[in-house]
Amino acid sequence: MKVKRYKKVNKNLRFFINNFGFRQPYQILVDGTFCYCALNNKVNIADNVPRYLQGEIKLITTQCAIIEMENLGPKLHGALLILKQYAVHKCGHEGKPIAGSKCFLNMLGKSNENHYILATQDRDLQEKAREIVGVPLLYLHMKTPVLEKPSEASSKASMDRLSALGASETKALEELKSKQGLEEEKMKKKKKIKGPNPLSCKKKKKKTVTNNPINKKEGQPEQDKKKRKRIKLPKHVRQALLENKPN
Repeated sequence: MKVKRYKKVNKNLRFFINNFGFRQPYQILVDGTFCYCALNNKVNIADNVPRYLQGEIKLITTQCAIIEMENLGPKLHGALLILKQYAVHKCGHEGKPIAGSKCFLNMLGKSNENHYILATQDRDLQEKAREIVGVPLLYLHMKTPVLEKPSEASSKASMDRLSALGASETKALEELKSKQGLEEEKMKKKKKIKGPNPLSCKKKKKKTVTNNPINKKEGQPEQDKKKRKRIKLPKHVRQALLENKPN
C-alpha cells in the first residue's frame, strides 16, 4: 500500500511542478484545524509531511490564523502551541485580523503565485481553494497525510496552456517556413500525372483459337493442303518414257 501511496503523491506533485512551477522547499500553509487533527492522531507534522512529499518543506502560517486559535479557548491550546512553531508570513491584516480561512484565501490570491500548498481540514476552505488555479490541497486521513489530486480548475488551466503552446509553436513554424521560402518552393512544384497502377489493372484475356477453323464458304472445316513438289525430267528421259509407253 505504501508503494501505491507514494506513486500517487509523486504523480500529483509532479503535475504542479511541471505546470505551475512548484519547487523545493515546498511552502506548506498550515491552519489550526490541521494542527488539531495532527495532535489528536499523534502525527508529527514536521517529520511525516516531508517524508510523505519526499522533499524539503517550509511550514508557515499567518497571524490571523494564530489569533483565531487563541480566541477559540483553552480546548485548542495544544494545537495552538504547534501552530506557533511555524514561520509567520505577513498577510497584510496586522492590526485588523480577520478569520483564518479568509486570510488564507487572500494569501492564495487568484492564481497562487507564491506556490503555497494548503494544509487544512476545513471543508469550506477546501471547496473554495479548489476553485483557485494551481492550489495543491493537503489533509490528514486519520494518521496519513494525503495530497489531493489536482482540481478541475487546475486541470483545465493546464490543458488550456498546452493547447495555447501548441498553437504558438505551429504559428512559429509557419513563419519560419515563409521566411525561408519553403512555401513558395512548394507551390512551384508541379504535380506529375501518374498512370494507373499496373498491379491494380486487369490482365487482357487471350482469345482462344479452335483447332479446326470453319470454312466460311462451305461451312466445313478446312483441311490442311499439302504442296506437291514437281520433279523436272530431262527431255531424253521423257522421250524414252513416251516411246516405251504401251498403246
